[in-house]
Formats: sequence, structure tokens, C-alpha cells
Amino acid sequence: MNQYLSRRNAMRAILPAILATTVVATAKAEPQPLMQKALLALKNAESSLESATHDKGGHRVAALKLVREAIAQVEKGMSFDDRTPRR
Repeated sequence: MNQYLSRRNAMRAILPAILATTVVATAKAEPQPLMQKALLALKNAESSLESATHDKGGHRVAALKLVREAIAQVEKGMSFDDRTPRR
């Protein structure tokens, strides 16, 4: 019984800290409308390149690869910005 109470007390002590951390982390995320717009444009470009005919001498494939890399970089940048504290 004492072990149950000590676990319960520990959870009562830890839970507010966990919730506070979650709220602070969420509150720091800022809207990124220009990055969202860029991401949408890149995803539209990816879709168009996927649908284009394949007779482009390898340039369509190269462009598709670069667009996918750009998508990944924009997503990483957005994630980094959300995690980095403001100065």
C-alpha cells in the first residue's frame, strides 16, 4: 500500500512539470505562413513533375530529386524554428 501511495505522490509531483513543458513548447511555435506557402508550392511542383512525361533526358528526374530535397529542408527548417527559443 505504501508503495502505491509513493508512486501516486511521485506522479502528482511530476505531472504538472510534464504539462507545463508541453504548454511552453507548444506556445513557442510560431505561425510560419511563408514557409507553409513554400512547402505547398514545392509539393505542387513535385506532383507536377511526377505527372510529366518521362522524355526529358533525365532532367525531370533530377528536378524531382532536388524538389524532394527542398521539401525536406523546408520541413527541417520549420521544425528547427519551432524548437529554437527566441532571443
